[in-house]
Amino acid sequence: MDIQNTIQKLREELNQHNYNYYVLDTPTISDFEFDLKLKQLQELENKHPEYFDENSPTQRVGGTITKNFETVKHEYRMYSLDNSYSKEELVDWEKRIQKVLGDVPLEYTCELKYDGASISITYENGKLKRALTRGDGVQGDDVTNNIKTIKSIPLKLKGDFPDKFDVRGEIILPFAGFEKMNQELIEIGELPYSNPRNTASGSLKLQDSAEVAKRPLDCLLYFVIGNKLSFNSQFDGLETARKWGFKVPKEAKLTHSLEEVFKYIDYWDTHRHNLPYETDGVVIKVNRFQYQDELGFTAKSPRWAIAYKFKSEQVSTRLNSISYQVGRTGAITPVANLEPVQLAGTVVKRASLHNADQIEKLDIRIGDTVFVEKGGEIIPKIIAVDLSKRPANSEPTKYITHCPECNTELVRSGGEANHYCPNFYGCPPQIIGRIQHYISRKAMDIEGLGGETVALLFNNGLVHNYADLYDLTVEQIRPLERMAQKSAENLVKGVENSKKVSFERVLYALGIRYVGETVAKKLAKHYKSIDALSQASLMDLVLVDEIGERIAQSVIDFFENKENRIIIDRLKGYGVQFETIEIINPDATDKLSGKTFVVSGVFEQFSRDDLKKAIEDNGGKVGSSISAKTDYVVAGANMGPAKLEKAVKLNIPIISEDDFIAMLG
Repeated sequence: MDIQNTIQKLREELNQHNYNYYVLDTPTISDFEFDLKLKQLQELENKHPEYFDENSPTQRVGGTITKNFETVKHEYRMYSLDNSYSKEELVDWEKRIQKVLGDVPLEYTCELKYDGASISITYENGKLKRALTRGDGVQGDDVTNNIKTIKSIPLKLKGDFPDKFDVRGEIILPFAGFEKMNQELIEIGELPYSNPRNTASGSLKLQDSAEVAKRPLDCLLYFVIGNKLSFNSQFDGLETARKWGFKVPKEAKLTHSLEEVFKYIDYWDTHRHNLPYETDGVVIKVNRFQYQDELGFTAKSPRWAIAYKFKSEQVSTRLNSISYQVGRTGAITPVANLEPVQLAGTVVKRASLHNADQIEKLDIRIGDTVFVEKGGEIIPKIIAVDLSKRPANSEPTKYITHCPECNTELVRSGGEANHYCPNFYGCPPQIIGRIQHYISRKAMDIEGLGGETVALLFNNGLVHNYADLYDLTVEQIRPLERMAQKSAENLVKGVENSKKVSFERVLYALGIRYVGETVAKKLAKHYKSIDALSQASLMDLVLVDEIGERIAQSVIDFFENKENRIIIDRLKGYGVQFETIEIINPDATDKLSGKTFVVSGVFEQFSRDDLKKAIEDNGGKVGSSISAKTDYVVAGANMGPAKLEKAVKLNIPIISEDDFIAMLG
């Protein structure tokens, strides 16, 4: 008897049964028969460890313990989607697309937007290699061991697939499984879970994969990404992925006009309540990959996709009180404290009131019965007051005049919606908020240091600004509440490691008003050092691509402040990166210096990203759209007709991929 061959045949048979049951929903054997075969395989593998395979069906039961989830960079960034709440917004979206692509026939793939946790899974040679959470879109946590326990995710693929590619899917918890889990908790006297989405998301970060295996999680695939794919559209990608063994929702549909998209939306707005999963909208994607490439991305979202959100659920409840929060910039946010009420699967106790104008516009008063909605925001909002239930003795709300934390008189500049506390360096929430921003994931990403620990350090007098973090010692930290030797050592080590963080992220971490991630990258790329940036005039700054007067003035105000300059000098002394470290490309030249290129079409010798990098490596600039400032258009196959028309109209030279290579010599 060939043991290895028997083991292999059992694995293939069990993988097929898993696929039949969890993907096709058409089992061909009973659960009892499946369990017997699985037990037989497990016994054979235990007796013959030399034939171990990490992708065997027996490994789906879990058992691996993960204490710390490693953070890994995504090979392909995970963007978030822009949301729309009306069909008019979808019409405007299509107009923006046509402005770039011209009058070309457009197809759209419509998919239901399932409410779960996004996952990115890498396959190599047909085997599951790694699974990462979305994280911040640039990097995520490695949850491979937990993902392998989800039976609708194939460990090995079928058919003809590329050597390496990524899939994107949504980890969800079906209603039936969620209700069963909650019933079991109630029976043993435990608190039930609040909603399927949060439970699915939390499951991915459980340390014991055997616990994850007990939860009836599912994975619905929505995108395939990689080089040398055998298909050239979103819908064909979904169909192909289904053949490889992935669970692709059958509700996805190819449409040929916005009118067909609207019909799809109308149908599912009514029928979504019959689905076994939680869904909150429809995702519409331009179908052809060529057009997706032409449209590209904003800093946060693809221009070729948009989410249409179904109308939000509303409830009414009593407004008990209004409290006021102070943000890191000093902005005051009024918050409604509500009588707890169930809304969209969660218990809501608080809602945003935005600002004084909003309170005045809705005439919101304490004691009112208010209508609450959970729309695109994570925090619910009050949309109206039920005046028929207003108490006879109610008084109009008077907005606070002084900071609730430091009692400084609030200010409100012309054109600003918010009131501000001007006590920038003395107001505790502002100080704590700035340090929390500094250590955050997209900024310095200091391991071992979280928001609560920052507040603890501040309240114990150990830090008053983010430069103070670099003076902390293990001896100072260890006596604090919830701190032990190891956690104190990890905190100090995390602060030390932050000295390696790139200049663009340091610049974002400083918390200059209006300087977000994208602006920080542009300023770092242009000025290359904090010294050059700090000496820039208003006119210099405004001339930088996409930097307006408001941002420019904010940068100047920041560097004119004496305390900010002292903090930066201290950070320099500690070794924080305040200069761009140029990665030298030995093949780089300045042959394209002063020239602006726009890239359009599909290329044979370069990927679009590699072509853009080659332009920048040789001193050129890549433009996103054709204008009078464009020097050349590098055109591949199927160049966008709108770009072609504009280039001809402006008499801009159109060169081929080979012409570009010749230009570099």
